[in-house]
Amino acid sequence: MRRMKKILGTALAAVLLAGCTAAPPADSGAAAEAEPPPAAIVFTDALGHEVILESWDRVASLYGSFAETWLLAGGTLAGTTEDAVSERGLELGEDVAVVGTVKEPSLEEVLALAPDFVILSADVTSQVKLHDALAAAEIPHAYYRVDAFADYLSMLEQFCRLTGREDLYEENGLAVQRQIDAVLAAAEDKTGPTALLIRAYSTGAKAKGDDNLAGVILRDLGADNLADRYESMLEDVSMEAVIAADPDFIFITTMGAEDSALAFMTETFENNPAWAGLSAVRSGRCVLLPKELFHYKPNRRWGESYVYLAEILYPELAGQIQ
Repeated sequence: MRRMKKILGTALAAVLLAGCTAAPPADSGAAAEAEPPPAAIVFTDALGHEVILESWDRVASLYGSFAETWLLAGGTLAGTTEDAVSERGLELGEDVAVVGTVKEPSLEEVLALAPDFVILSADVTSQVKLHDALAAAEIPHAYYRVDAFADYLSMLEQFCRLTGREDLYEENGLAVQRQIDAVLAAAEDKTGPTALLIRAYSTGAKAKGDDNLAGVILRDLGADNLADRYESMLEDVSMEAVIAADPDFIFITTMGAEDSALAFMTETFENNPAWAGLSAVRSGRCVLLPKELFHYKPNRRWGESYVYLAEILYPELAGQIQ
């Protein structure tokens, strides 16, 4: 493994990770101990922190999606959070520790693993707050943000360069990119319908734009997401706003317990007599999107997410794309 790290370090010095920079040469007066080790990998993470990696044998991921991406790149895990099992269904060995939840990871349990690399989410406040403690413990760590397929592909490429598994970058990344490209080519000349993307949870609902993976896919497929016109719906969706928008399609994703989120939708919207008069409802175009493709990061299944929505938006494409 030590020899492999040396080889990887040499290769990565020539072909840098996306968004990474090589360690700068030391100034004549700089102290030698301030220089990164010769074989170190140096890059900047999603929050602008400089990350110096010398080893990645014991990796902990505090987000199940990112844990899966590390595994898809051929890596192994020392620890991860509970959602890796409950939401992603990852089969973790007995030697992989569960170190809390995404929103409440246990710093004590992470430190007990003696990790040489910790992967965190830039979008989870409690994880962002761990930066100072991890830095004080001198544990290399990096924050990532994945909102679209391009973000996943960039992360996978970086991870595969660390593991030396270019074959897995092809299989779980570039092959998916080709599938998405084929779907986009098939939909390129289509006239996009209007759509409203709603994310529902137990106590409310909000319209989502291209800060959401389903919103990004709708945009890429040429749909006119009405959340971009009715910005007030980004904070709270009202029945009045939905009536005013009257979209061709209504897409619903749920956050948290799906039963509770759907109960809120029924009570707030579907029980309103005006709901049945909406164009999308009359035409049978109110669609509940599956969580595994549109709420959780689909990772190597991202192409399936594009196919799923393309066939709904443009039924004539069904059977032509896969």
